[in-house]
Amino acid sequence: MDRTLSTYLVTQADRSIGRGTVDIVREAIAGGVDAVQQREKHTQAIDRYETGQKLRELTSEADVPLIVNDRVDLAVALDADGVHLGDDDLPIDVARRQLGADAVVGRSVSTPDAARAAAAAGADYLGVGAVFATGTKDTRESESEIGVDTVAAVADAVSIPIVAIGGITTENASSVAAAGADGVAAVTAITEADDPAAATRALRAAVESGREAPSK
Repeated sequence: MDRTLSTYLVTQADRSIGRGTVDIVREAIAGGVDAVQQREKHTQAIDRYETGQKLRELTSEADVPLIVNDRVDLAVALDADGVHLGDDDLPIDVARRQLGADAVVGRSVSTPDAARAAAAAGADYLGVGAVFATGTKDTRESESEIGVDTVAAVADAVSIPIVAIGGITTENASSVAAAGADGVAAVTAITEADDPAAATRALRAAVESGREAPSK
């Protein structure tokens, strides 16, 4: 993947303090977000599709990749840039056959071995986590609070971009960047912020700060 992924927004309407996902994404784009993943796990497919149409328009105009969580069929319907897959989703090669060779295919991993397997299968980038405690997604015990050291181990294991996710804030984003993450993925650090555009800029600044001071 030849794009920077310093700041990666994962949408979740029920964690947006009453604001719509489209409005949050518009503000995040204004703040310089590098990618948007439409998750919205707790909504019906038709609602995800209708929201996704609006997000596709916004992200296309801003030249920001739109990635659909889990649902390859929805990614196809929206003409999204790609899909992000987890353990219970389609294999990477199957998703790519459905979406085309140029599609962006991401994969969630929590260990160096899983990272190597995903990279070998053709993933374009990895979402690594949950790094810290998170309330936005139920995770298996083995995938919870894996810590900065595991981020560093994954970074050493693969050459494709990795994005740290799970409990990411402006206070800890620099630490995962220093450990080797190319960027951070966030839900509430942006969706619950009073000013999502400013929050996006602050996350980017934290990542850049971490890159400038790598851990020893």
